[in-house]
Amino acid sequence: MLGENGTGKTTFIRMLAGAFPREEGVESEIPEFNVSYKPQGNDSKRECTVRQLLHDKIRDAYTHPQFVSDVIRPLQIEQLLDQVVKTLSGGEKQRVAITLCLGKPADIYLIDEPSAHLDSEQRITASKVIKRFILHAKKTAFIVEHDFIMATYLADRVIVYEGQPAVKCIAHSPQSLLSGMNLFLSHLNITFRRDPTNFRPRINKLESIKDKEQKTAGSYYYLDD
Repeated sequence: MLGENGTGKTTFIRMLAGAFPREEGVESEIPEFNVSYKPQGNDSKRECTVRQLLHDKIRDAYTHPQFVSDVIRPLQIEQLLDQVVKTLSGGEKQRVAITLCLGKPADIYLIDEPSAHLDSEQRITASKVIKRFILHAKKTAFIVEHDFIMATYLADRVIVYEGQPAVKCIAHSPQSLLSGMNLFLSHLNITFRRDPTNFRPRINKLESIKDKEQKTAGSYYYLDD
């Protein structure tokens, strides 16, 4: 899900997670889902070790060989197992939070800003871990992400939010990655190309020849150079 701050992405995620109490006398049309939710903030003050936390929350998953191979090892959780949760850095807490979210059996995974506090390489690794897990488990994930490169690694469909933040906003129907990215970037007046050396998306310089060419063609998000 892509959009400016205040356009309703996190609100939608929290709504699916059942975070809002039902208003008395108002019938809710929001169905209840079996979800696993990683909220935006993860400043845990727990005094237990990471090992104890995983044992308490996702006992079956964190010792399962497939989960260890697909999630624990790539996110480098094994090095953190004997550390106290509250002493972890922001990036370490984020990796643990992603692990906890994926370790809970669910039909829908709700992940809010998995890139926060991660460096560029960790973001790519986390993206691959999340996407591989969701595909192998044949589940659905709704992910709010502001890091554009991470979003391109994660997404196969895109929901674009637009409007006046915190006042009046809309969410478009899910679109293909290319269509959704084009719509989102057109609002920002930014174009991307794919870097020929590492194949990662790169922002074109505003008013450069490449920028003008892509805007003329309506290709704000351009996959092939």
